[in-house]
Amino acid sequence: MIVKHTIYFVRHGETDWNRAGRFQGHKDIPLNDLGRDQARRNGRSLKQNLPTLDLPFLASPMKRTSETMEIIRGELGLPISGYDTDVRLKEISFGEFEGLTADEIEAQRHEEITKRRIDKYNYIPPNGESYAMLTERVRGVVDTIKEDMVIVSHGGTSRAFRGILYGLSDVETLELATPQDQVMKCMADKVMLI
Repeated sequence: MIVKHTIYFVRHGETDWNRAGRFQGHKDIPLNDLGRDQARRNGRSLKQNLPTLDLPFLASPMKRTSETMEIIRGELGLPISGYDTDVRLKEISFGEFEGLTADEIEAQRHEEITKRRIDKYNYIPPNGESYAMLTERVRGVVDTIKEDMVIVSHGGTSRAFRGILYGLSDVETLELATPQDQVMKCMADKVMLI
């Protein structure tokens, strides 16, 4: 896909589950203090780098993304409620593994971790979804983008999003970094961290 618009993609700030290495997925976990600081930092970065504040702002409907978006908008001097949400931007569902760490899953369901290691992109956790399924869900959002915009979402979602934008392979997509303390400025020829 050719990137026609600049997308300022922000991953939500840290949560206690991020810190503990727990799979969050669709569990609605709030930001912790560091996460709020990261959101403020990203808001200040956007204030310095956005060419205009007259852009659409879009977020996942989860608490951690909504809180991140509202902190960012506050840093920009914008009304905190002036953004839209889209359920297709929710994080990948880890199903029965949500709330667990990789070590806990390894101890309880070793066979599932083995399957995931073999094909992480297509692996579907029990009652969850694969990265392939997430990518198709996110593609529905990407296909509707008609102008530059700010998006606040999740780590797995940001991988799928950039994989679609830049035509990356499954392996390349899964290797993408997902910083919580930097904005990913997605442009036609590259992604720049700001």
